[in-house]
Amino acid sequence: MTLIDGKETAQQIRLELAEEVEKIKKNGGKIPHLAAILVGEDPASDTYVRMKVKDCEQIGYKSTLIRYDADISEAELLAKVEEINQDEDIDGLIVQLPLPDHISSEKITFAIRPEKDVDGFHPINIGRMAKGLPAYVAATPHGVLELIKRYEIPTSGKHCVVIGRSDIVGTPVSILMSRKAYPGNATVTMCHSRTPNIPEITRQADIIIAALGRPEFVTADMVKEGAVVIDVGTSRVEDPSKKSGFGLKGDVKFDEVAEKCSYITPVPGGVGPMTRASLLYNTMLAAKNSVY
Repeated sequence: MTLIDGKETAQQIRLELAEEVEKIKKNGGKIPHLAAILVGEDPASDTYVRMKVKDCEQIGYKSTLIRYDADISEAELLAKVEEINQDEDIDGLIVQLPLPDHISSEKITFAIRPEKDVDGFHPINIGRMAKGLPAYVAATPHGVLELIKRYEIPTSGKHCVVIGRSDIVGTPVSILMSRKAYPGNATVTMCHSRTPNIPEITRQADIIIAALGRPEFVTADMVKEGAVVIDVGTSRVEDPSKKSGFGLKGDVKFDEVAEKCSYITPVPGGVGPMTRASLLYNTMLAAKNSVY
C-alpha cells in the first residue's frame, strides 16, 4: 500500500510556483495577484481564507483580503465583485462560500468574470472543462487529478467510481476522469444518495473517489483488493481527546480500507492541501493569460 501524501505534493507545487515567481520578477513580468472576499464570521471560512493569504505570501504572490460583515447587501457585494473585475492588477478573485442566506451564491459566482474565476465555479469554466478546452478547473478536482498524475497511477481503461455528485467535486471529477487525456480515459460510474446498493458498484472499482461528506462511509467490504482510493471528504466529528474537542474524518474508514489498497489518501493530509495548491496554480494561469 502506498500512502498518497497530499501535504508533501502540495509543498512541491508551491516550490515550483515560487520558482516561477522568481523568474517573472527577473524578467520584469507581472506578479500573480489573488483577491479574496470573506463575508461574515464563519470560523472555518476565516481560517481557510487566512491560509490562502499566507500561501500567497510564502510563494511571492500579491494578495488582497476584503472582509465584510454578514449584513452586507447583495447589491453591495455585487458592486465590489464588479470593481475587482475591472481591476487589471488583480488576476484571480474568490468569494468564500457559504454566504449569508440573503445573498445568492449563484448570482455572486456568475458575476465574477470567467477570466478571474480561479475557483473554477463559473458556468463558462465548467463548460470549457466539459468540452476539453483550456479552463480553470475547480481546485479540489484539480488536486485529485494532480495527485493521480504525480503518483503515476494508471487510469486508462480503469473503472472509476465517484461517490457524490456535487457541482464542486463529484460532477467535475467524473467528467475529468472520463475525458480523452491523462489522468482520464476511465470508465466512470457516479453514485449518489439515490443509487441503490452502492457497495456492489464500488467493489467493481479500480479507482474510488469518495466525495460524499459522510464520515467513514466507505468500509473495507466495499473495496476490492488493489483498488486506488481517493478520499475527498472532510467532516468534523467530536473527539474529546483533541484540544479543540473535534477531529477530522474522511469518507473512508481509513484503518480498515488501507490494508486492501494499492494507493490511498489520508484525511487530513491528502486532498485537502492540494485544494489550496491548485488555487495558487490557477492564479498563475490567470496571471499568464494561459486560459483566456
